[in-house]
Amino acid sequence: MELQVQKREILGRGVKALRREGLIPAELYGRGLENLHLSVPKREFKKVYKEAGENTIVNVLLDGQKHPVLIQEVAYDSLTDDIESVDLYQVRMDEKLKVGIPLEFVGIAPAVKEKNGLLVKSLQEMEVEALPADLPHDLKVDLAGLTDIGQSIYVKDLAIPANVRFLVSPDTVVVTVTAKMTEAEELAMQQAATGGVEAVKVETEEKKAERETAQPATTEAQPVPEAKIPPSK
Repeated sequence: MELQVQKREILGRGVKALRREGLIPAELYGRGLENLHLSVPKREFKKVYKEAGENTIVNVLLDGQKHPVLIQEVAYDSLTDDIESVDLYQVRMDEKLKVGIPLEFVGIAPAVKEKNGLLVKSLQEMEVEALPADLPHDLKVDLAGLTDIGQSIYVKDLAIPANVRFLVSPDTVVVTVTAKMTEAEELAMQQAATGGVEAVKVETEEKKAERETAQPATTEAQPVPEAKIPPSK
């Protein structure tokens, strides 16, 4: 997978003009590599990014040389959701990387289809370690084995690609099927939640009353009797 780029001299606010021309400002960096300012054709980048994601090696073509990179970060405009900039990280093909690989859930669990179970996905990606050339694009999770409510698929149940090491505990749950709550159970849960709030409120009010009761009553000040001066003889 390749992506043609070119060096960029325009920096700062001037990159707005590049975007109007259909180019995306990019930065290429890596260990032992001087940062390079690049521009990438938007249409070509979107196509490559859709296929490669952030865990597949892309060969960036610059001045006749190939740079193996991972798409490190893609920044979007908060208003238009258009791509604002891209970070490209050049890797060494002889050094292992730790990367999050997305999980692809395949098929329909029989426990969901036939027994009205609820599929709960505990993981969306798996952190792995491998050489750049051995990084899988995704990891398949076959749901066909989930035939009953309460069954789960664990990390240890997944097929491990060659030359790849999982960095997640084998006993970690990937996906499970649980029973759906009935309307009565949902109502009971809502009432319990509401009751809990009311109980706290009542308890707080009771404690406030106890504090007020415990405080000694304030006695009114008694008038000081006037001193009577005996009449002079």
